[in-house]
Amino acid sequence: MIRRLNGVSLISRAISAGLGATQLQLLQPGTLSSCSPRFGTFWCSGRLSDGIIGQSSPFSGTTCFSNVASLARNTHAKESPSSDNFQPKNVVLYQYEACPFCNKVKAFLDYYDLPYKIVEVNPMNKKEIKWSDYKKVPILKVDGEQMVDSSDIIDTLYKRINPESDTLDREEEKIWCRWVDNHLVHVLSPNIYRTVSEAIESFDYITTHGNFSFSERIVAKYGGAAAMYFVSKKLKKRHNITDERAALYEAVETWVDALKGRQFHGDSNPNLADISVFGVLRPIRPLQSGRDMVDNTRIEEWYSRMESAVGKSSKIQA
Repeated sequence: MIRRLNGVSLISRAISAGLGATQLQLLQPGTLSSCSPRFGTFWCSGRLSDGIIGQSSPFSGTTCFSNVASLARNTHAKESPSSDNFQPKNVVLYQYEACPFCNKVKAFLDYYDLPYKIVEVNPMNKKEIKWSDYKKVPILKVDGEQMVDSSDIIDTLYKRINPESDTLDREEEKIWCRWVDNHLVHVLSPNIYRTVSEAIESFDYITTHGNFSFSERIVAKYGGAAAMYFVSKKLKKRHNITDERAALYEAVETWVDALKGRQFHGDSNPNLADISVFGVLRPIRPLQSGRDMVDNTRIEEWYSRMESAVGKSSKIQA
């Protein structure tokens, strides 16, 4: 409890002091916003940030099997783009189905009801993105314009949808978005690969829904699960995690505390912080770690409201 409250206190002090992006990143690890594959799984790769190189962290997950009717206690309408100047005709997302950062972008597109096509990238040969010099996902093409890095994609789209938005009024929101990339993602991998059975559960979904050939699927499912089980132990040490579930619960409770009793961090409607947290947590929700998270924290009510607010996918057939 003390550690969780201290975490909220640290972020609150940063908000009160008006810390900018550079100062905040000095307090936390490098930002993670995109995924690239290694050893048959998906690795979330850090980017250079004010001279700090972010650590690489393997992560994968599943899409959420939503049951809005039984879970949601309140209905929130999806938002449509408020700017007549931004009505894209062709939006294409290059992704890995299990990538958490791709799920962040999808949550944003779904919430703002922006129709998009999906191209599932083969993580072994990445032939679907050979046209691009950028070799990580997500990559979003908006009427031919290439956008990369999930946080940058979301920020760019938000500004086009809301050109009159006041950046200063969104400072707390942006701090929590960075918290998602700098902290929350670090506790997920050790949890989904915590045991051999959990690692196999994760890779069963990855290989079933990803763009793999039959032989790649077999190798990735069992070889990847075994490799990531051992890698997750190194991640625990790297991020000073002694108890995987305790770290996950603490991070989730930190987020719930940040809501301060509101329906969403954005008050009556989700803001980008809500969408970022939801997008990253949605892949693990059906896994054992996700089920334990709901059973042992206060996240369920907010998560259910987010499922209702984000609503059905805006994906269209390619």
